[in-house]
Amino acid sequence: MTKLLLIVESPTKAKTIKRYAGEDCTVKASVGHIKDLPKNRLGVDVPNGFAMELEVIRGKKKVINELRAAAKAADQVFLAPDPDREGEAIAWHIADEVRQVNPNVFRVAFNEITQRAVQEAMEHPRPLDRHLYDAQQARRVLDRLVGYEISPLLWDKVRRGLSAGRVQSVAVRLVVEREREIRAFVPVEYWTIEETLAVGETVQEGFSAQLSRIDGEKAQIDGAERAEQIRAELQGAPHRVTSVESKGRLRKPYPPLTTSKIQQAAAATFHFTAKKTMRIAQQLYEGVEIAGEGSVGLITYMRTDSTRIAPEALEMVRAYIQSEFGPQYLPEAPILYKSKAGAQDAHEAIRPSQAAFNPERIKADLSPDQYKLYELIWRTFVACQMTPARYEQTTVLIEAGSRYELRTTGSVCVFPGWLAASVPSKENGEDPEISFPPLSSGDVLTVQKIAPTQHFTQPPPRFSEGTLVKEMEERGIGRPSTYAAILETIQVKEYVAKAKGRFQPTQLGDLVTELLVQSFPEILDVDFTADMERKLDEVAEGKMDWVQLMKGFYVPFSATMEKARQEMRDVKREEIATDHLCELCGEKMVIKWGRNGYFLACSGYPKCKNTKEVSSFQGGAVEIAPVEETGEICEKCGRPMVIRRGRFGRFLACSGYPECKSARSVSTGIICPTCKEGKMVERRTRRGKMFYACDKYPVCTFSVWYEPVTEVCPVCGFGMLVRKESKKEGKLVACPVKGCGFKRGAAAEDEGEGEEAAEGTG
Repeated sequence: MTKLLLIVESPTKAKTIKRYAGEDCTVKASVGHIKDLPKNRLGVDVPNGFAMELEVIRGKKKVINELRAAAKAADQVFLAPDPDREGEAIAWHIADEVRQVNPNVFRVAFNEITQRAVQEAMEHPRPLDRHLYDAQQARRVLDRLVGYEISPLLWDKVRRGLSAGRVQSVAVRLVVEREREIRAFVPVEYWTIEETLAVGETVQEGFSAQLSRIDGEKAQIDGAERAEQIRAELQGAPHRVTSVESKGRLRKPYPPLTTSKIQQAAAATFHFTAKKTMRIAQQLYEGVEIAGEGSVGLITYMRTDSTRIAPEALEMVRAYIQSEFGPQYLPEAPILYKSKAGAQDAHEAIRPSQAAFNPERIKADLSPDQYKLYELIWRTFVACQMTPARYEQTTVLIEAGSRYELRTTGSVCVFPGWLAASVPSKENGEDPEISFPPLSSGDVLTVQKIAPTQHFTQPPPRFSEGTLVKEMEERGIGRPSTYAAILETIQVKEYVAKAKGRFQPTQLGDLVTELLVQSFPEILDVDFTADMERKLDEVAEGKMDWVQLMKGFYVPFSATMEKARQEMRDVKREEIATDHLCELCGEKMVIKWGRNGYFLACSGYPKCKNTKEVSSFQGGAVEIAPVEETGEICEKCGRPMVIRRGRFGRFLACSGYPECKSARSVSTGIICPTCKEGKMVERRTRRGKMFYACDKYPVCTFSVWYEPVTEVCPVCGFGMLVRKESKKEGKLVACPVKGCGFKRGAAAEDEGEGEEAAEGTG
């Protein structure tokens, strides 16, 4: 019997695949990458053809030894990391290690973890794809060169710890430029007029119609005086129906989900972040324990830009629609969707691996968030192969005197079609039904009410997670596998922050974008970034040599880099004069840049150390931040304590500074569960990482890394819980006592912080 070894990335995936691989097959997991560029140096030999200095990732030597031992005992080795460039790179690095003990190494790839897909892949292995690996090498080297060259420049000119990225910096630029559009936007006033009308003189509930044309032209009302004049004329004008037109309208289903679309839809429907969406999708792809079935891979590979559906999947879903919904819901032929221009089309659309796993059937086996996302995927896939919804739409035109025309439209669903299977939501639900009494041409109408309404044009909305992903996809920035990581990085690096689920640039993000656009206009150009993605695709297809691509990029980049070292603003050391006077010594205040952004400082420093926080510094205009009061009193002088920000974050300081220099940590108000006397306060390590500790230190040394919650542990009785986040389970409330193990889902399940609009989803 031939002994086989199958190597995948994830232990969960290994567990699921083991059910299908056969008794003669051992399944092992590499647990992600085993090799990468070094963390503390460039690791790219530019003169020597951009050769990569790969090294074993810390902690992975044991994994490599286990894989080698398993490969030595096997007759054939199958490498099955994810079917993308990243997975190809992982497979390549594993092959380099195991070939030393077993030369019979093959690559297998499957789009779904089902028995059919796994067995078919193992029956038809392929060699490792050099072109895919080269494309991944090129991306890794490109990002390393940009990051390792520009980031130290930012450290020197702005502050240590900053990073620049070929794609992440362009994503920040999108947010910054949208914010600048909003700041520059000048609202324009306009009015609309809506009437409530009834047929004849009878007393009945009226229907609404809106003024649409004046003297045959589109109605445009620019002020209250004009609106009142029109209202008065409409009030005395006879109203008569001039046209009633009814016609059928079809509403077609949405295509199956791609990576960007699932992130947009999950953000709009469930307020999930892109990171959360992809984490849950990974769990559904790798396998979930289903009662009576074992570990089952529920969906196909979730990193894809294609709307293509495999023929066997089309047969499966059409049989399901015929059986569960009836023949009237099944089109004569499968519906084929065209992928967007520039799509790699390497994998199918995201779909359930088996239509028979109805969400309701397996709901008890899924976590609440898994169920939500799986239902979205399942219903979107089933709906995409169903007949259109049919509506009867009626448009009524109304003449008011000789100058004015009003219009109203009603729509009634006469057959739901695909809507019968879609996810219930305002985006996918039926169009609102607007009803009015039976009307005929020539009917005389009575005016019940005329309501002029003032409006103002609105600036473009700030990006939500979903709409930023949509913008990046449409403009060719990044690839499906990178969206979630990019959105997380720009927040972790504090270039953008979320407010009510919308991205706003921080002062840091605004400043860094300005500096990078001035010094590296090509790299920060959206079209350049999109063109580089296209060239990486050509490398993956074998149409372009990756080393030549790198040479074409690096020669002009290195020249630009040298110029930037000389000419980029030295923000860390510059002082910008202002007209503000120091109230302590009378000297002029200057704008300086610190760890927490811009601030006003006395030009008389070091004799006078007066500073003020700045909430905005745009175009030379300085906006001083209001003092954040706390209600607490200084125990030394009795004056109010206020919130200030320093090198290590927020702290309480006496408002009498510099006369009184009393300061202390910000309190959470939660009593220390250990000493029962002190309160838990915010603290930071020397490296700036926040933790929470008892304010009675060093008498009481209790501390936790996570935000405290005033709640007694229901298992061990400890007097406090903490909020934390698990990669597998998301946000949790847990007991900090080692060995207790109590945890539950956090009360605020949504990571999107409120309302996420659904622009562009569906």
